[in-house]
Amino acid sequence: MTATSEVASSTVDAPSYWAVGDEVEIFRAAASRGVPVLLKGPTGCGKTRFVESMAHALGRELITVAGHEDMTSADLVGRFLLKGGETVWVDGPLTRAVREGAICYLDEIVEARQDTTVVIHPLTDHRRQLPIDRLGTSLTAAPGFQLVMSYNPGYQSVLKNIKESTRQRFVAIELGFPPADIETEIVAHESGVDLPTAQAIVRVGQAIRNIEASPLREVSSTRMLILAGVLVNEGLPLRTAVQSAVVQALTDDADIVRALGELVNAVLPES
Repeated sequence: MTATSEVASSTVDAPSYWAVGDEVEIFRAAASRGVPVLLKGPTGCGKTRFVESMAHALGRELITVAGHEDMTSADLVGRFLLKGGETVWVDGPLTRAVREGAICYLDEIVEARQDTTVVIHPLTDHRRQLPIDRLGTSLTAAPGFQLVMSYNPGYQSVLKNIKESTRQRFVAIELGFPPADIETEIVAHESGVDLPTAQAIVRVGQAIRNIEASPLREVSSTRMLILAGVLVNEGLPLRTAVQSAVVQALTDDADIVRALGELVNAVLPES
């Protein structure tokens, strides 16, 4: 199975991103020296959007790779493939980024196999080189190349975590869910709903996040709240939109769904 990658051009419209701390300044400083960056934060808090925004602001091509449990180092570096009756070498997304001086974003990389992170070590120190064993060579990263990885610390198990030998090669930026006022702006902007509706949706999201001893593995993300707003903007009632985009998406447990539904009814204004 090959890695799934996406290439974004810096010539498209700038992705919207609302800074909540000094993450932009830290990323710019790291990018100016090609220092690798590790983004930590819960699912749906805006890690990918942040990287997209920074790549656009810096005028860099962005190559995004979604991590998964079957990903190997060959998926990142490349492999020989049969094309037209001939065996040819095909660069992986990481190799393309190294050659082109792009930002390579490895999303949720901790999901991949251990050998996947080991291969990046020579790229994350003074060598800035990518060994390609199957070609018997090493590539020196082109100017502008930067490695960015993300993961969700609260979701990882003891068996799936980033090794200390890898973590210490990165500048870390911790991202979280934005404050209510900023999250309201985000939901309104991204979904097209008015501010009062966005405020109501955000109140639901925050109420779910603040449940004590929550049985949920994940909480309501900003992404979920935006999707609820999208459904409202398409004409669905607010409660229906929240039930579908947030409550039902968070769990399949009937008792938890019922409890969350009661919470939603308590938080949302009567229509």
